Amino acid sequence: MDSSGFALRRDEVSEALTRGEQKIAALPGLQSRAVKGGTTLISGGKGHDYVYRLQSGWAGRVRNLPDGRSQYILIFLPGDLFAVKSMFVSSHPDSVQVMTDSVLEQIHHEELRQAFEADSDIASRCIWQVIEEERRLHNWIVSLGRGTSEERLAFFLNEIRGRLVLSGSIEPDAWTFELPMTQMQMGNYLGISTVHVNRTLKWLHETGVATKRGRRIFIRDMKALAALAYPLVDNHERAAADLSVQA
Repeated sequence: MDSSGFALRRDEVSEALTRGEQKIAALPGLQSRAVKGGTTLISGGKGHDYVYRLQSGWAGRVRNLPDGRSQYILIFLPGDLFAVKSMFVSSHPDSVQVMTDSVLEQIHHEELRQAFEADSDIASRCIWQVIEEERRLHNWIVSLGRGTSEERLAFFLNEIRGRLVLSGSIEPDAWTFELPMTQMQMGNYLGISTVHVNRTLKWLHETGVATKRGRRIFIRDMKALAALAYPLVDNHERAAADLSVQA
């Protein structure tokens, strides 16, 4: 990832963030591993020894309630550095589940923390990841608190497509992408029932905005999708939506 991938960054920290990305990738303890979809990578309420970068696939941070309900909190896509809190907390409050067959890079929290303390570029990159997750969470709190189901789904699809483009997983002019989430998982992220997810997907299809076929999303009207998502997004996402609307 170069500095263009760091949302809302100050110009004076761009080079440090890019160097930090490269230095983390070069740490000797970084190891690659394949993980099957459906694996619980981190169990909520338990300690965990590793920090991860997602090379391919999807993962999600999820809170499982005692009565069986679940809420997806964040979705991780290729290029994301996650579980940075392993360096600082004795246990993770939430689980991380791998949603598809994925390839991860992992590094022990002690090695990354030593590098964090010794190298300001690595520290900047790790701190930025926490800031980026906070930005995404703030957007999603607004969506859950004030967004209609149509706005939430449009925001979700618009954000996912943008992040897949940014990571190089799809081309900038691609209007279709894999969405490997069941309607139940989507409901657990969007904060609506499975029936409501189905109804909202049907509405997007009938209005000519987007269609879900199996595990793929087909965006049929990017301007309409961006306009639907527009009220819920921050200034970084709004600028990207403006470009989509003008395209």
